[in-house]
Amino acid sequence: MKNLLLVSATTALFGLVPTVHGQDAAKPLKVMLITGGCCHDYKAQTEILKKGLEERINVTVDQVHVDDGSTKPALPIYGNPDYAAGYDLVIHDECAADIKDPEVVKGVLKPHRDGMPAVNLHCAMHSYRTGDFRKKVTKLGGDGSLWFEFLGLQSSGHGRQQPIDISFVDTSHPVTKGAADWTTINEELYNNVRLFDDAHPLAKGKQGKDETVVVWTNTYGDKHTRVFSTTIGHNNATVEDARYLDMVAKGLLWAADKLDANGRPKAGYGRPKK
Repeated sequence: MKNLLLVSATTALFGLVPTVHGQDAAKPLKVMLITGGCCHDYKAQTEILKKGLEERINVTVDQVHVDDGSTKPALPIYGNPDYAAGYDLVIHDECAADIKDPEVVKGVLKPHRDGMPAVNLHCAMHSYRTGDFRKKVTKLGGDGSLWFEFLGLQSSGHGRQQPIDISFVDTSHPVTKGAADWTTINEELYNNVRLFDDAHPLAKGKQGKDETVVVWTNTYGDKHTRVFSTTIGHNNATVEDARYLDMVAKGLLWAADKLDANGRPKAGYGRPKK
C-alpha cells in the first residue's frame, strides 16, 4: 500500500499521464546516456536510468557505456567532437576524474557549446579536472575552468556516506514545483567550492552541519545552453527511487525546453500511450 501511494502521489505530482484529447505523441526525444569509469555500478544504473526515464517521459535513451572501472575510462566520445550528432540531449553520468587533457575535454564540451542541452549526474561533477580542482576557480575562460563553467558548480570531493536531507530551496521552478523534501539512504554529499553566476540552486542537501547545493540548473556559453545537474545518485537504491527518477526526468525535459511553467511535460512529451 505504501508503494502504491508513492506511485500515485508521484503520478499526480509529475503529470506523467498518457497523451489525451486526440493529440498524437510527439517524436521521442533522442537521448544519449554516457556511463563508465570509477566507483559505481554502472552496469545496473544504465539500465535503471534508461527504463525509468522511458517509462516516465517520451524519450528514447541510447547507452554509451564502457566496462572500465578506472578514473580514465576509454569512452568512445573522446577525440570525436561530433559524438552527439543526431541527438537531442546528452546525459553525462561518467566518472572520469583523470581525463585531464584540455583538448579532450573541449571535444566533450563541443556539442554543448553548440547548444546541445545536457543533464549531469553525480560523478560527472568530479570528471574532466583540467586544472587544480581543489582551488576555487577565479579566472573564467581558461583551461582550468572548462568543465566547471559547463556544470555551473565546482566540487572537489565528498565525505563518508550518510543519509542526506534534501530540501528544495526554489519550489517555484518548473523542475521542483510540487516537490517534497526527502531523506536519502546513505549517499555522498559533494562539497561546493564555487557556484557560478549563471547557476540557479534548486535544492540543498544536509549531513550534520554540512550543507551544500545538490540540485541546480545552469545556462552555459554563448548559445545559452540549458544544463540540469544533481550530485545525488551514488547508490543503485537512490537511482531507482521514484523521487530521484522523477526529478531527473523533469530536469531532462526542462533542459530540452519540453517542460511547461507548471512543471508538466509539454504536449506529447509525457508518458506515451501504450
